[in-house]
Amino acid sequence: MLIDFHTHIFPPHICQQRALYCARDPWFNALYSNPRAFMATAEDLVTEMDASGVDASVTFSFGWTDPGLIEETNSYVIDAMRRFPGRIYGMAVLQPTAGKRALRELERCAQAGMIGLGELMPHGQGYKLSDIQLLMPFMEIVRHYQLLVLSHCSEPVGHIYPGKGDVSLQDIVAFLTEFPDIRFIAAHWGGGLPFYNLMPEIQRIAAHVWYDTAATIYLYRNTIFPVAEQLIGTDRILFASDYGLLRQGRVIKHIMQSGLSESSVRMILGENARILLGLPEE
Repeated sequence: MLIDFHTHIFPPHICQQRALYCARDPWFNALYSNPRAFMATAEDLVTEMDASGVDASVTFSFGWTDPGLIEETNSYVIDAMRRFPGRIYGMAVLQPTAGKRALRELERCAQAGMIGLGELMPHGQGYKLSDIQLLMPFMEIVRHYQLLVLSHCSEPVGHIYPGKGDVSLQDIVAFLTEFPDIRFIAAHWGGGLPFYNLMPEIQRIAAHVWYDTAATIYLYRNTIFPVAEQLIGTDRILFASDYGLLRQGRVIKHIMQSGLSESSVRMILGENARILLGLPEE
């Protein structure tokens, strides 16, 4: 079973009228003002999965600043889950600064069958992962529904690119220290957090952390896979493409050519995600 843990989809009308939405949201504009930046619908994602041999994808839309847009695009993801059962698993995007409205939205999405909260985009929405008091009520709902949490993470060094953001290692560590029981998926290799896993204090707070590989091709050489395997263990790495940024088949090939053993590749491409999602063995 192949499972992609990080994809984005948008309703068709947003794809068709991107300029309108770029004008409404500065962070969306930073990522999607270029007409060559591909925006996928649910149907596009399923077509891509069929072409790449991917059985299931975890998907979400975008961290809008406008709670109304968040609710609209969450509803689209919920509809996609219902139209493609067993193939699309949705996560709820939120704007935590919306307060009670955002809490109600997380409840709605959890009751609709979404598996988690994410992708958190603090850098584009005006808060930080270290804003513990802001996030605490959301984590209570996460615990109640046994949800996952997936957050964007930023590398503190390296080149600047659209969407990099500033979700610092300090912010991530502050979140994990306060919520060590939350099952947390650190996107984009956690902004380099695996390299600190040799520190006992990081190991203590990272017992429930998984790392997704979204956008690896743009960030690291593929030798990161065997290196990360030594640092965090094969069972903590999740195949993630960041589709539509990258094609799923290209990312699968990147992982398969990284020097990992066949069993490690099998775990990363789907077995780890299957266990995390609680899906039955094939």
